[in-house]
Amino acid sequence: QVHLVESGGGLAQPGESLKLSCDAGERIFYIYHMEWVRQAPGKEREVVASVTAGGIPWYTSSVKGRFTISKEANAHIVYLHMNNLKEEDTALYYCSIPNLHTRGQGTQVTVSS
Repeated sequence: QVHLVESGGGLAQPGESLKLSCDAGERIFYIYHMEWVRQAPGKEREVVASVTAGGIPWYTSSVKGRFTISKEANAHIVYLHMNNLKEEDTALYYCSIPNLHTRGQGTQVTVSS
């Protein structure tokens, strides 16, 4: 069973950057589509970015131009580079592989001045 581990969250001020990592521990991101999802208190879960097995990215409109999803060449880590953070980006971020019905525990991102 695949075990996803996120890291890289923390506290940032508006306009700053953070880089999240999702480590699957095995070379699966060239096989499966994966998603970065966020959940803020009182809000619906939201897929913010995804990447296909072939490397085609997608972004929700609110993060387009600010967030970038990328894969390590070793294919077991996917990153979410978050630039120009806004307070509305505050949420628990987790990575998910829908085809395997699996997700990580998540990493908290808090953007506050």
